[in-house]
Amino acid sequence: MKLAVNVDHIATIREARGEIEPDPVIAAGICELAGAEGIVCHLREDRRHINDRDVRLLREVVKTKLDLEMAATEEMLKIALEIIPDLVTLVPEKRQELTTEGGLNISADKSRLKDYIKEIQQKDILVSVFIDPEPSTIDDAVEIGADIIEIHTGKFANSLTRKEQIDELSKIGTIARMASELGLVVVAGHGLNYNNVFPLFNIPEIEEVSIGHAIISRAVFVGLHKAVEEMVRILE
Repeated sequence: MKLAVNVDHIATIREARGEIEPDPVIAAGICELAGAEGIVCHLREDRRHINDRDVRLLREVVKTKLDLEMAATEEMLKIALEIIPDLVTLVPEKRQELTTEGGLNISADKSRLKDYIKEIQQKDILVSVFIDPEPSTIDDAVEIGADIIEIHTGKFANSLTRKEQIDELSKIGTIARMASELGLVVVAGHGLNYNNVFPLFNIPEIEEVSIGHAIISRAVFVGLHKAVEEMVRILE
């Protein structure tokens, strides 16, 4: 299983003081040297952490894969077509949320999303959609032409009981198998950490996990390079 590291919260720390350190671009290089096979950044409408300068420099320095998470807006489309990341992940976005709260509601905007994705793919950029583990979302993802699905693992990660965790894991497994059978690449992310990632190994269709907060939190105590190395070792 591959690891993509989300560097948003390096930028969150920087923005807490409104200064220039720590730099998420430097963090991305450290993550790659430690074994990460992808770098993720979310350019939000309000630029609360990652900003335009970060995205442009990340495109220049990332050697593995740059995944630009973004809302499906015209502003973000223009930026993506200019920057040309390796991958765009379309996510829902609300200003008041602390972090992404759920999957994309594809069914509410199918026609527009289909055209939106096609325009991105014309620049040879892969498109992923961030979805909840519900069966209907797979048909929707196929219909709009997505290349990849990222399964929202937030409910699984935040489960308070063993039964809740097993129920959510079953949903994730079902969606992963359905998507794989339909030719979609399957990745997973949100709320994953050094402990709860282990059950996902039982779902072979999941090729990659996207982890940010847990790694940055661990890095406070052991350093970023070691924090990434430890997660890579677990996934291997």
